[in-house]
Amino acid sequence: MRKWLKCAGPLLAAGILGGCLGVSGPKALNMTMPVTPDQTEKQSLQELPEKLTYANGTVLRMATGYNSRQTGLSFDKETAGDGVTLADGVTYHAGDLKPTWKELEKRLQIRIEDKYQGNSSGMELAFWKDRMDEIDMVSGSTDSLTEYGEAGRLIDLSKYLSLMPNLRDYLEKNPIVRLSITGNTDIGSFYVAPYSDGHDDVERMPLMRTDWIEKLLDGEGPFEAEICGRTGKCYYQPYMPISGKKVVYVVTPDGSDVEKLVKDYEAGGNIIRSMNAVGSMSGVRAVNMFRNYIDRTYHGYYGSKRSDLFAGQNAAWDADELVALLRCVKANAYTLNGTASVQGIFTRDDGNNQRRDDMYRLAGQLFGVRGMEACQDYLYIDVYGRLRDARQEPDSYRALGRMHDLLSEGLLSESFANKRPMTSEEMLRNDQGFMQYDYNQTQTVYNETVLQKNAGEQYMAVLLPISSWQDSVNGNKYMRFTESWRSVKQIGWAISAEGVKDHPDRLCAALKLIDYAYSPGGKILMSYGPDEFIKRAEDGSTMLFSFRGEMMPEISDATYNELWTRSGGNYTDYCRRYLGSTLSFEKSQAFEYQCLSSVGKKGADQISAAISLGVIKHPELEITSNPWYTSVPTVFPATKRELDLLSIHKELEDLFSQSENGENRFVDVIIDGFGDKNADQLAAEIRREGGQEYLEVKQQTWTRLQTGTLGKTE
Repeated sequence: MRKWLKCAGPLLAAGILGGCLGVSGPKALNMTMPVTPDQTEKQSLQELPEKLTYANGTVLRMATGYNSRQTGLSFDKETAGDGVTLADGVTYHAGDLKPTWKELEKRLQIRIEDKYQGNSSGMELAFWKDRMDEIDMVSGSTDSLTEYGEAGRLIDLSKYLSLMPNLRDYLEKNPIVRLSITGNTDIGSFYVAPYSDGHDDVERMPLMRTDWIEKLLDGEGPFEAEICGRTGKCYYQPYMPISGKKVVYVVTPDGSDVEKLVKDYEAGGNIIRSMNAVGSMSGVRAVNMFRNYIDRTYHGYYGSKRSDLFAGQNAAWDADELVALLRCVKANAYTLNGTASVQGIFTRDDGNNQRRDDMYRLAGQLFGVRGMEACQDYLYIDVYGRLRDARQEPDSYRALGRMHDLLSEGLLSESFANKRPMTSEEMLRNDQGFMQYDYNQTQTVYNETVLQKNAGEQYMAVLLPISSWQDSVNGNKYMRFTESWRSVKQIGWAISAEGVKDHPDRLCAALKLIDYAYSPGGKILMSYGPDEFIKRAEDGSTMLFSFRGEMMPEISDATYNELWTRSGGNYTDYCRRYLGSTLSFEKSQAFEYQCLSSVGKKGADQISAAISLGVIKHPELEITSNPWYTSVPTVFPATKRELDLLSIHKELEDLFSQSENGENRFVDVIIDGFGDKNADQLAAEIRREGGQEYLEVKQQTWTRLQTGTLGKTE
C-alpha cells in the first residue's frame, strides 16, 4: 500500500482510506463534519458489534445469483433433471444448494434460504425493492445498490471493516477497487461487496490460426502454391512509419528476458506501401513479398521461422504486418483449407451486437486508441489526469476508419459485414476463420472439440501488437499496451438493512460470509468449489501448482473430466451452473488456467511472460504517478442532481450499446465508413449530442472522488 499512499493525500482527506481501515473519514482524522438526518438514520441502524458472532444455524435469506436461474445458489430443474451426480459423488436435485454453498453452510455454521428469483442483477433488486424486509442479502448492479445504500436501505460495509480483516486487506491492496464501490466520499461509505471475475490480469487477447501462418511464412526458399487467388483492391494505408528505424522491445525466445529489436524500414520498407504500389497481385507473390520484407526489416532475426513474428514468444507484429498477413491469407485459401474462400477477422457471434463490439475493441489495440475497453463506459485518464471519452476523440474514428478499409478489402468476415449470425465455433469447425479478439479459455477450447489435431490445426492466443500509444506528455511511444485488464465488475452483493434490522445474528452472519469470501480459503471455495473437487496426494494433502507467483490447488481428474462432459470444457459455465462458484466476490484464474487446452496454455504462458517482464504494459488498480496508467473506477458516486443530468443524455448509452440486441455507432463506422463526414466531425457530433455535458459530470464525480467534496458542489 505504500506506493499508493504517496498519491493518496486527497483520498485520506475524503475519508476513503479511513473507510478502508475500518473507520469513517471524520473519525479517522479526528474531525467533525456535518451529518444529514438521513446519514444519522443510516449510521444508527445497527450498533457496531465487538465481534462477528452469531448463533449456530443462523438463517440467511439470500436473493443472490448471477443473472439466471441456472447460475444461482441452488440447482434449477433444467440443470438437475431427475438428479445430477457430480465429481464429489453426491447426487443433487432441483432446489438443493450447489456444492459451494452447501460447504459454506458447514464452514460458517449458518443455514442458507435461497430466495433468488433468477433475474439479471438489475431485475433482481427491482423485484425485492418493496420487500427488503424479507431478505438479508441481495445482488444488483453497483450503481443501483449504491443508490439504495445512500437511501438507507442497505448496510454501510465501511462501518464494519475493523471486523472484516480479509475484505479490509483486499481493498487496501487494490485502491481502484475501493474507489469503484465508494458511495459517499464524505464518510467513505460503500454498500457493495466487490466482485472480481479474475483480478489484475489480462482479459481479451488476439487469437490466430497459427498453423496457417506457418504454412505461409515458414521455410527456406520461395513460397509456392498450385492454386492461389489474388489480393484485392488496396484501401488500407500505412499506419507504421514508411522510413527510418524503430526500436521495440521483445521477450527473448526462451521467455526469460527482454531484448531490443529494430524495425528497419530503410532496409525493408513499409510492407503496406510496397503492396499498395503493386496493387492486386497473386497470392504467391504477396506471400513472397511479405517473406522478403520480414527477412530484410528484421535482418534475419526470425530466420526461416517467420511465423514467430506473430506467434512466437518474441513476436513483434504490428497493424501493418497484420494487414499484409490477412491479404496473404485471403489470397491463399486453397493452400490453407482446400477451398476458394477463407474469412479474415471474425467475432464470437457476428450477428450479436455484444460480440460484434469486439471488433472496435481490436481497433483500439491495433491503432493505439484508449477508451475502447474502459472499465466504465468509454472513459480513460489522460497524461494530465483528465477524464477523456473515446466516443468524443477523433483518433477513435480514425482507427475505425482503418477497420472500414479492412472491411472494404474483404479482410473482415462476410458475416460480420452483413450482421449474419455466425459463431466462432462454426468458423473454426468449417475451417474458415483466421482471427478474432476474445477470451483465451472459451475460444481455444475449440482446439479440443472442432479442430483436427492430426492435421496440425492450431488456434492460439498471440502477443499483443506493437502500436503507437501516447503514454506521456512527450508524445507517443511504440510499445505494447492493453486496456483489457480485469478489475472489479459493475455488479455485486449487499446486505439488506431492513432484513437484518433488530437481528444482530443475521447481520454478523452476513458480514462474516462476505469477509470469509476474501480469505485464502474463501477465495479458493468461491473459485474451485469444495475440497472434493480438488486433487489430493496419497497422504491427503492438497496438490498445488505455481500460478503467477502463488501456489494454488490443482483440480481433480474427475472435476476436469466432468467439466468437459457437462459444459464442453467451458470453465465458467461449469462452475456457475454445477459448483455454484464464481458467482461473486473474488475469483482466481488458477482453476480456469488448468482448463485451457495445451494450445491455450502455450499462448497464455507467452502473454504472462511478456506482462511479468514489462513488455506488455497495462492499467494499474491504484493511483499511479503517471495518471495515464491509472485504471478508471467502474463506478463514480454521483449526486441526485448529477444523476438527473446524466439521465437527460441517456441516448449516449443507446447510441453506443454493448448489449446483445443493441446498436453501436463504433460498429456502424466500421461497416459504413465516414459517409460525408470526417473523424473530427463525427467526434464533434457526439459532443453536441450530449457528450460534452456527460463528460463534465463524470469529471466532477472523478475529481470529487479524489478530493472528497461530495455535497459541497450542490
